[in-house]
Amino acid sequence: MIAAIGRLDMTGDCHISLAFSSGANDSRGMARSLPDTVVFDLDGTLVDSSPDLTAALNVALAAVGHPAVDPATVRHLVGHGARALIERGLALSGGGDEAVIARALPAFLDYYSAHVADASLPYPGAEAALDALAAAGVTLAICTNKPVALSRSLVAALGWSGRFAANLGGDSLAVRKPDPAHLLATIAAAGGNPARTIYVGDTAVDVTAARGAGVPVIVAGFGFGDRPAAEMGGDAVIDHFDALLPALSTLAGTIARDAH
Repeated sequence: MIAAIGRLDMTGDCHISLAFSSGANDSRGMARSLPDTVVFDLDGTLVDSSPDLTAALNVALAAVGHPAVDPATVRHLVGHGARALIERGLALSGGGDEAVIARALPAFLDYYSAHVADASLPYPGAEAALDALAAAGVTLAICTNKPVALSRSLVAALGWSGRFAANLGGDSLAVRKPDPAHLLATIAAAGGNPARTIYVGDTAVDVTAARGAGVPVIVAGFGFGDRPAAEMGGDAVIDHFDALLPALSTLAGTIARDAH
């Protein structure tokens, strides 16, 4: 059973706050209304990669003589790509100009490439949710600001190769999130239609990209967002992957009813 409080404003934007009872895994009704395509962010959405990102950032900071940044802080620096992570880490540890960034970035990428999945793990319930969506015939894709080679390496290291119809990183195009073209290109690469797609992410970058693309967005409240998930303006918030399929079903059904 799903308890839902919803509001549909005059612009057609749907904002739903969902609370799930112990019956959240009940499949009744879900098969009736799921999107054709679900696109996921990677870091902070499917995978808690903060331990390995923290280690790589601190190696890069040490390479330019800066102090380490604590893991809790790094969680909220992620989402704009490797260079932005370096810039934010430097800003918290004494600052640095372009020359410093140019030295720190290769150190970060070299270390992280070799340690992309030392301690990174899928969030609880993520693999079961991916399995259930695939079994229901939903096409899956990844849209991340992580460099695409690192995204593919992490996906492979987790044993997820073949799960996703498309995986576009922050360097796959001339633009990246929050530019909606990144998300739209991911949907197209997966063979999807934006009108029958839902995006799942964890930061305001993801919400902005989805809004610009005209795609509904579910916010992962357990991720790396730097503000409460309920304040990001998503269409729904989940706090565990057990809630994903009911949220997708409810949101897809609401959009379908509004379209008629």
